[in-house]
Amino acid sequence: MVTVAEPAQADAPTPRRGARLLGFLKRRRLFVIAFTLGAALRVITMLGYRPAMWFNDSYEYVSVALHPRPHPIRPDGYGFWLLILKPFHSFGLVVFTQHLMGLATAVLIYVLLRRKFGLPDWGATLATVPVLFDAYQIQLEQLIMSDTMFTVLIVGLVTLVLWHDSMSWRTGISAGLLLALIALTRSIGLPILVVVVVFLVIKRTGWRPIAAVVTACAVPVLAYMGWFASAHGQFALTQSDGLILYMRTAKFADCKKIKPDLQREQDLIPLCNNPSSPSTPFSQLYLWYTGQGEVLHRFGTDKFNRAVNDTAGAFAKRAILAQPGDYLRVVAGDLVRSFRWDRPVWPDANTWKQYQFDSNGVSAGDSVRLLKSPPHWPAYGGTTVDREMVAYEQGRASTKVYWPWATIMERYQRVAYLPGLGIGIAMLVGAAGVVARWRRLGGPALLPLVAAAALVVSPAATAEFDYRYLLPAAPLAFLAAAVALSQWVRRPREVASEQA
Repeated sequence: MVTVAEPAQADAPTPRRGARLLGFLKRRRLFVIAFTLGAALRVITMLGYRPAMWFNDSYEYVSVALHPRPHPIRPDGYGFWLLILKPFHSFGLVVFTQHLMGLATAVLIYVLLRRKFGLPDWGATLATVPVLFDAYQIQLEQLIMSDTMFTVLIVGLVTLVLWHDSMSWRTGISAGLLLALIALTRSIGLPILVVVVVFLVIKRTGWRPIAAVVTACAVPVLAYMGWFASAHGQFALTQSDGLILYMRTAKFADCKKIKPDLQREQDLIPLCNNPSSPSTPFSQLYLWYTGQGEVLHRFGTDKFNRAVNDTAGAFAKRAILAQPGDYLRVVAGDLVRSFRWDRPVWPDANTWKQYQFDSNGVSAGDSVRLLKSPPHWPAYGGTTVDREMVAYEQGRASTKVYWPWATIMERYQRVAYLPGLGIGIAMLVGAAGVVARWRRLGGPALLPLVAAAALVVSPAATAEFDYRYLLPAAPLAFLAAAVALSQWVRRPREVASEQA
């Protein structure tokens, strides 16, 4: 008798696939839980603050998306991202992509630490906690701002470089393009090119990958600078670097000490009419505010003008050379402020408030309230800011808060945030790991550590401390700490295989 086998059911592999997926998630149980909770907090934020939240800089990014042009103050990378999303006419979609970027940053850190450095689930998950749960990180993702994109790009770059023990020229091109995107998103990212190149030289990567990195970064950046020159007559990324450095130095500049040099350059003397005083609370007064900042208008033109920018930059350099001790003092003061345990109001109440979740007293009896409307400021092309927001959204773009979601996030932010001291401790752990591996010239922890340090020091040295400048440094600092500790906390099987 011939037995005919029953045909296999088409869906027979499904249980096996389900079992494999379940096993995959179980091996990463802690991260799956943390990721899910972090995603839930972001959903609550989007429900509570619709369609998005606004910072003073937000409106200029939207203006670039509506009227593409090289902006004189900041590069256009983020503005072009808004331009790509413009056909959807939804600021809600913009912040949704930014929340995905925040979650992607955590995934990159976790995967790198697990697959490359052999950390157990709990160790790799711990390094992602600041990104997933810091209330200020989540609030920044809800703002129409470039910082979240900048963070995921720079973490992606560090992940790419650390992933490859021997980098090919093709990988070098990918790293260079990422560097270009970083620099075109925030100009402060351009020095990271030097950090990456030096790290590759220390690793003895070879000249071909390094040349690929530099070339792939240079081509888009130089193309943008050429476009900028065609519009503003200056081969640069921005027309604000001198003004921002002037802002840094104006607080301490003593024109009696600088004046011998200034007498030879009469165009710098108007900046000496600024009554600098140690009692001035913060440097941004000299650029963004009336009063002290009005000195820049004495040139009779828009302050973000090439001539004014060059003049202000020349004055700032004279001040630093004449008063190096005072310059180091204000830089050191901002660095100390970066690593405080508490989060006092800085630089002023208006700026500080823009980083806060605010429910505006919304309650069940009044479930929706207006939080903030775009201002009626003059905008590019003769229109106004509020009209430009309506043009992008194809509707009202005012932030409204909704109960109970906004109330939940406001209360969450009171207790769930990363103090600056936490970043400082993470950097110290990373530094200790680099010193411990001095025979390997610091090992892999060197790259994220130096990148994090550059992101902390650069604002203090060239502009002024601001809370949001710390956030991109946080994931790199904790990544450096985790890599430094990996030789002691990685799984025993990984250590044994490496020793063998």
